[in-house]
Amino acid sequence: MSSQKIQYQVTNDIVEITLNRPEKRNALTPQMCKELRDCFDRFAQSEARVAILKSSDDAIFCAGADLTDPPELFWQAVPELGFHCDKPIIAAISGKAIGAGLILAMMCDFVIMTEGATLLYPEAKLGIDKGAMTALVKRAPLRIAMELMMFGEPLGAQRAYETGMINAVVPEGQHIIKARKMAQQLAQNAPLVIHMIKRMSLDAAGQVPIQTFYDTSLKLDTVLNSDDAAQALSAFQAKQKPVFKGK
Repeated sequence: MSSQKIQYQVTNDIVEITLNRPEKRNALTPQMCKELRDCFDRFAQSEARVAILKSSDDAIFCAGADLTDPPELFWQAVPELGFHCDKPIIAAISGKAIGAGLILAMMCDFVIMTEGATLLYPEAKLGIDKGAMTALVKRAPLRIAMELMMFGEPLGAQRAYETGMINAVVPEGQHIIKARKMAQQLAQNAPLVIHMIKRMSLDAAGQVPIQTFYDTSLKLDTVLNSDDAAQALSAFQAKQKPVFKGK
């Protein structure tokens, strides 16, 4: 299900999903986003209790979208934008998390950064943005989120921690160790309680308009791309009565 560019590994009750395209700074392509979503779906349907999202290269978490092959449906691979999963997901960041890579990390439930890691969202300087980053206002203090989005300047790990954007800052090379320790603690707790707390907490926080838009898009796509829709068109063209199966 996963390629060399998106790796999926299970150890006991913990899944590790690894971005592995260091030669392109883990820049995301459509294929990578599809496989990343497949990995998240596989995790959600498995017996594993916690997932860790990380990079194979300590120098970079993710440089964002690959502008030579942009992933138009990138959002479908992002937690709470393209899908809902009640199991906890931890992002372990070293180096830089930029643009789409920043969104991907910050929409995870817990975030760990190394001391030298930085967050960067340069879209305001580039003049193009699709709005997915606005979901961050439900995951971070409003003024800090707006500063990150509007100024397009790097935000260091220590300030991100002090302002409540992330959960922990660790020495270089220790982010995956910390993520694994957190994952082990979560995996030992009652899964039904963990799932309930996560979903009820996110429901209480509410959604921003872009999340509602994506949720609506998914519902429409489900209907428009269904077998029933295809059957309806074929039946109309054949002047027959369609037989719907709810698929």
